[in-house]
Amino acid sequence: MPEATSSADTRQRILTATNELFRLQGFNATSMSQIVKASQSTTGSVYHFFPGGKDELTAEVLRTSGRAYGELVEMLVRSASDPAEGMQVAFAGAAELLVETDFIDPCPIGTVAREVASTHEDLRQVAAEVMDQWAEMLTSVLTDAGISAERAEPLATLCIATIEGGFIAARTHRHVAPFLSAGQLLKGLIADELPR
Repeated sequence: MPEATSSADTRQRILTATNELFRLQGFNATSMSQIVKASQSTTGSVYHFFPGGKDELTAEVLRTSGRAYGELVEMLVRSASDPAEGMQVAFAGAAELLVETDFIDPCPIGTVAREVASTHEDLRQVAAEVMDQWAEMLTSVLTDAGISAERAEPLATLCIATIEGGFIAARTHRHVAPFLSAGQLLKGLIADELPR
């Protein structure tokens, strides 16, 4: 049993280190040697868990971090009085994280997706799957609050585009004001669709 725990710990360290490197410097600038060093593992360990190398590791980072970020956003939005308020809470939390981390990208999904969209079809598809899962989750949250599916689906897509685009604007300007403004506008759009 201790060996299994150690093995699981090593795999998780590799995923966590890769996720952090992607947040800091993106996919193309991250090398396998950096991943080995940051995860305090060996090249053999990385290839043991991810025989497909960097591509397989990246796909798993996208899936696991995408799932975690999706669950966090869903929890924040569902725990609020309504999804409009919840989305504003999610934006406020992300803004705090941006400031606390000196504007490191809070989410590697958009960063990697922008890099691979035109150059790496397999990883583009994985990133698209993650964003589709986010859209389905947000559509479900919005329809559960009484918004029609016809309106909830495009609103969910707008939420994702606003969050990811807001990250770019905030990091470029090194200020959260544009990000929070976008979140406030999104709150209003969602509120307008809620049943009275």
